[in-house]
Amino acid sequence: MSARSVDMVTDVLVREGRRIRFAVSDNIHAHGPAGPGSPPIWAVNIHGYFAGGGMYWRESAHLAETLGWRVVNPSLPGFAGSDPMPWEHVNIREIAEQVVHVLDHVGAGPVVLLGHSMGGAVAIQFADSFPERTLGIIYRDGAATPAWKHRHGLVVSLLAPFAPDIAGVADLLAAVVFDSGDLLVGRRLASTLRGLWPDARRNIRAMGRTLPVGSMLMALDLRREVMAAVDRGIPILPVWGCFDEIANPATAKEFSVLADEEILWVPGGHSWMLPRPQGQGDVLRYLDRGKAFVERMAERQQEFLDAGIGAAAPAAPPGRMRVVR
Repeated sequence: MSARSVDMVTDVLVREGRRIRFAVSDNIHAHGPAGPGSPPIWAVNIHGYFAGGGMYWRESAHLAETLGWRVVNPSLPGFAGSDPMPWEHVNIREIAEQVVHVLDHVGAGPVVLLGHSMGGAVAIQFADSFPERTLGIIYRDGAATPAWKHRHGLVVSLLAPFAPDIAGVADLLAAVVFDSGDLLVGRRLASTLRGLWPDARRNIRAMGRTLPVGSMLMALDLRREVMAAVDRGIPILPVWGCFDEIANPATAKEFSVLADEEILWVPGGHSWMLPRPQGQGDVLRYLDRGKAFVERMAERQQEFLDAGIGAAAPAAPPGRMRVVR
């Protein structure tokens, strides 16, 4: 038996002949801030590059249990067992549309987007393409803006005089290696590794299929879309690991200026939420800025409901579903 009262239930959506793996929290009787009978807050937890939705299941179950949200974890095309998109369709807009297909399949109403790293870019694009389906954005060590690609670390200083073409890439790879140690921190090491390995194994086997997505990320610049989200009044909460050298402090500063929001710094590196699945929930429940974000999001949901937007559509019949414990 699971120690949690909420679990993630996995399923596979087939769209245009391609499989999209996802999971959704099983708290089907959840309700919204207005009380029993009101539509629940839906959230979508969007993973980073070379990750998958399964790596964030512990966090999503915790959010569903403690905040009463319905949470969806998609595995984006090409990652964690989801089939890749044709290379000519690999762009941030079409990737965001894949998230919409999953949300339609489960009958989700407007969502709060938790976007980590590459998922932050997907969240920004989702909000730009579908503002009427966006309650808010929790932007976590994101890659939507270009500063993270401009490397200025020690590796760059050492290699630039001799190999300027590879210095930046080498510095990024070094940051990834050093950041991975953060995943080993904490008393729940065994459960962390169990949560990471299934999706990591699938990604290793399909590494060549994700390279077009990596190339797309290197060319991505969503600064205009970030400012458009601000202009539309979409609540944004930027949260950053204080030791993150992948999406480095310059990237956090860049996003802070564009979003006109101060960064909320938390302990950890680039993937701070993976070894600390309760961390995001604690931010939203106990910190003033987190609580203010939740309140603004609830107000936006009520505005949608008053305008006739926000009631979840009927969910599709489940396919091959199983409870993840």
